[in-house]
Amino acid sequence: MSHPADWPAAGAIDLGIHDLPHASSSTEWWYVNGHFTTATERKLSIFAAFFRVIKGRDPVTGELLYAHSVTWALSDPAGGHYWHESRVDKDAPAMGIARIDRGEGVRDARLRRAMKEVLVKGKVPYPDQIFGGDVYVDKRQLDLDFDGLRFWKDDAGAYHLHLRNNHVAVGADLVLVPRKPAVRHGQDGVVKGVSGEDMFYYFLPRCDLAGEVLLPGGVEALSQGSGWYDHEFGLHEGKTTSMGDRKNGQEIGWNWLGIQLDDGRELSAYRMVDEHTGESVGQLAVLVDSDGNRQAWPDFTLIGDQVWTSTRTFADYPTRWRVHVPQAGIDIVATATLNDQEFITVISKPAFWEGRCAAQGTIDGAAVTGLAYLEHSGQLTIADLDGFFSAVGRQVLKSVDKLAPHEPSWEQVRDLVASPQRPQYMQGVDVDQFTRTMIKPVREIVDRGGKSWRSYAALACCDIVGGDSRLYVQWLAMPELMHVGSLIVDDVQDKSTIRRGGPTAHLVYGEALAINAGTACYFMGQKLLTGRHMSAANKLRLYDLYFESLRAGHAGQALDLDGLDAQMPAVVQSGGGDWLEERVLAVHRLKTAVPAASLARMGAVVGGGTEAQIEGVGLFFESVGLAFQIIDDVLNLRGFKGDLKARGEDIAHGKVTLPVAKAMARLEQSDRAWLWQCVAQKSDDQSQIDAVIAKLEACGAIDACAQQARDLVESAWQTLDPLVEDSLPKVMLRAFGWYVLERHY
Repeated sequence: MSHPADWPAAGAIDLGIHDLPHASSSTEWWYVNGHFTTATERKLSIFAAFFRVIKGRDPVTGELLYAHSVTWALSDPAGGHYWHESRVDKDAPAMGIARIDRGEGVRDARLRRAMKEVLVKGKVPYPDQIFGGDVYVDKRQLDLDFDGLRFWKDDAGAYHLHLRNNHVAVGADLVLVPRKPAVRHGQDGVVKGVSGEDMFYYFLPRCDLAGEVLLPGGVEALSQGSGWYDHEFGLHEGKTTSMGDRKNGQEIGWNWLGIQLDDGRELSAYRMVDEHTGESVGQLAVLVDSDGNRQAWPDFTLIGDQVWTSTRTFADYPTRWRVHVPQAGIDIVATATLNDQEFITVISKPAFWEGRCAAQGTIDGAAVTGLAYLEHSGQLTIADLDGFFSAVGRQVLKSVDKLAPHEPSWEQVRDLVASPQRPQYMQGVDVDQFTRTMIKPVREIVDRGGKSWRSYAALACCDIVGGDSRLYVQWLAMPELMHVGSLIVDDVQDKSTIRRGGPTAHLVYGEALAINAGTACYFMGQKLLTGRHMSAANKLRLYDLYFESLRAGHAGQALDLDGLDAQMPAVVQSGGGDWLEERVLAVHRLKTAVPAASLARMGAVVGGGTEAQIEGVGLFFESVGLAFQIIDDVLNLRGFKGDLKARGEDIAHGKVTLPVAKAMARLEQSDRAWLWQCVAQKSDDQSQIDAVIAKLEACGAIDACAQQARDLVESAWQTLDPLVEDSLPKVMLRAFGWYVLERHY
């Protein structure tokens, strides 16, 4: 197959020509990374990628028009920091809408709707940022200036990189001086792109690295460093990387590894995979010796393990990778020096992982070590919001495990019973007995899994106001313990026999132990109200919100236990009106909405939110919690996704739910009397249950409930929307509101 005339010919690559933008290419990027030590012995790594893609033609001149973007990040493993930034083209909102309309990118329909809602305003969700200034690409020499982020080459052949982060005091001014000639990747430089198209790919595997880095504490000079530069371009003029170009609807992800070994050699390996099947669609490993000579092998394995889960996107990322090339005797493992090197860039895909790794292994039996960069893009483990909340649930269990494991140590029991300051309270306490009587009844219910959105609420509301939820990840267990405690006690009070698909805790452990363990859950959660940067004032405020939710929950349970049966004869006579609905909604609000709102406010408090933001997220989750229970009442009559409950179970139990309350205000007296007679009988006769459901449908009560839930969520969102910046957490919360309303689909 012939390739464009402006691609490199056989022989050495002329960097004076091929570092420049290629007119034949609709996709092109320039990439650098580097590992360095500062004058104060800080060991850091950095990468930056400058992208240019065709976005169309000028309608008057016919000239090609390009979109530009930059992604870059600075890794500080010892400090536990990963500062990353993504800046995108001014046409990114329109381009994002077009991608969504083509069905590309995020697969969940609700997330696409939420994303599009931001894009139609001409904005992109943070952490992506639209270029505030102009973009300049010189066609005569390598000189890229993307709104002040620059990459250029001087007359002596050195590469310069200037980076500054808009949100934090982080940046770099670096110079890369090549020590080896350009090396072709792929088959004589040709590789396959994400659409199956031909791309040309060369790299400079070793450069001297000098300059200075800007950190939150000030500017530091580099004492030593080593850099890497590569350049890739391709596709044919006029085409784009749209889904329509992809063969058989493939979506391609990739793993790329670039290792600089301490013995002067470099190893680069990439593997492109079909995101749906996990099968390889192209791979190559290239070893460059100390003189710049290249050897390549298509047969190798690149396998990741030691999975780390993000607590922002809840995606899974392997953080240890083994590259094994049997034919070359290469067996090297690259391990992340910092797990959290996740790069969130909503406009492309929710996130990818790219960061610093330490490499060690053997080549031909000889030990080798070095530093590496690893990029893991695509192959995301979460396809939709159901998958997202399943992933949250797995992290909730891990969080509970840390606080109340199945086999706790003496120290862990001490922290649950008392504190490190008062170990005497453990005198005479038998750890095994405590585990059997306190922890096991709780874990009996926790381990079956539940609706993890309550746990997500606090973390999401920390991020949505500009905080960092990673500082409070231990909070994931707190809402679950609060909720499970109420479930265990409620089941005793309601004489329930089934909870989360198994026998209730009191059937397994007895009522006395179940009540005690359920109540203890409320106090276990208190142990988690900590954080490295929490002020005394905020901690006091968190305690107030925490106990506010517990007071409300118990008040709601008292009203629920007493019920409305005694008032129903009067309702049958009068129709009830708004009074009956308000009584039903009071229980829903106190038992579900207030705890959700309190957790949301807690997250916003530690996230540094304003008073308006704190109340805004609280109102939103209060409305979502109330809508959640209203939709539960609706789905109990219309059927749950996956048949989680029997249709009409509430009627069989004689419950006065919101649809029944609304029907009482809509029906004639004779129909009201018949309806209450059927409900009060608590009959499991399915024909009678179906007749009640039909009556509720016919009078419009069920539709009215569904509409009320939608109105609650939408009204609360309209209050919250202008209070917080458009961001990934905001997109997630918007989609979550719809998820609650539409979870039966």
